[in-house]
Amino acid sequence: MSLLKKLNRKAHDETESGLGANSTLTGGRFFNNNGVPNMTVTGMPFWARLNIYHSLLSMERWKFLLSIIVFFLSVNLLFAGIYLLIGIDHLNGMVANTPAEKFGEAFFFSAQTFTTVGYGRVNPVGFAASFIAALEALSGLMCFAVVTGLLYGRFSRPKSFIRYSKNILFVPFKGGTALMYRMVPYTKNYLVNVEVKVTIAMRVEEDGVLKTRFFNLPLEISRANTLIQNWTLVHMVNDESPLFGLLQEDIANAQSEILIFVQGFDESFSNTVISRYSYSYDDIVYGARFLPMYHPSANGKSTILHLDQLDNYEIVPLPTKE
Repeated sequence: MSLLKKLNRKAHDETESGLGANSTLTGGRFFNNNGVPNMTVTGMPFWARLNIYHSLLSMERWKFLLSIIVFFLSVNLLFAGIYLLIGIDHLNGMVANTPAEKFGEAFFFSAQTFTTVGYGRVNPVGFAASFIAALEALSGLMCFAVVTGLLYGRFSRPKSFIRYSKNILFVPFKGGTALMYRMVPYTKNYLVNVEVKVTIAMRVEEDGVLKTRFFNLPLEISRANTLIQNWTLVHMVNDESPLFGLLQEDIANAQSEILIFVQGFDESFSNTVISRYSYSYDDIVYGARFLPMYHPSANGKSTILHLDQLDNYEIVPLPTKE
């Protein structure tokens, strides 16, 4: 039986994913492991699509700090060049002889003016230098206000702080087989009213056209009142599952991708947070079981949760069909 015929029996489970269904028009997986869409957008000028505020809020920490440093250096290099263009004699109190020393004095005077430190040894003389210094001081005040807002925005931005297991497992469960993965919060930003949805994307040939079919994978428990320790999500592979009757090679040939969507309310931020994750067919382990990652403390009065054991599993045989 072809994969398409096997899936057609579960067509009523198909879900509207918001992702493209024509596989010939899409390439690779839909989401990367970190939940970021695997998509390159073109067709409009870069500056028309650029959202500087969003980019600075969402970029990695080291890129943000590097952007601030590069901007600070660039602005001061620009103003140092302007001071040199006006004339070095318009900066009173400079102690410099060589061109490099003069440029260095102009650069650090610019930095002192931009940050409104103003040590006082070097001061502008004449209208042109004074005007540029006043303009730079105003620019510095405005820029530091923006940077302060960005720092606060990044610091206070709601985030799920959830880690996912590296692999998703086919596990012997309740006399049959189940698909399992687990996740865990790794800070004290505990979530309440957590809801999880799992979708599988499978590429199949239909009427000579390669198409992507999306199916919900119902979970035994998809809602939790709170998420304070690891949570193993279980999809039972029974006759109501889209995966029922599929072989390992069927799932691989369909370039299957399992999409995880998590939503919950963060008590610390008093806001709803969202998390996404994606498993490709290469991340599936057949015949395995997660190992416990928590145990009672020595005095038995608390629970020890080992975050570094999130991915640990052991190999176990899957039930065989009689």
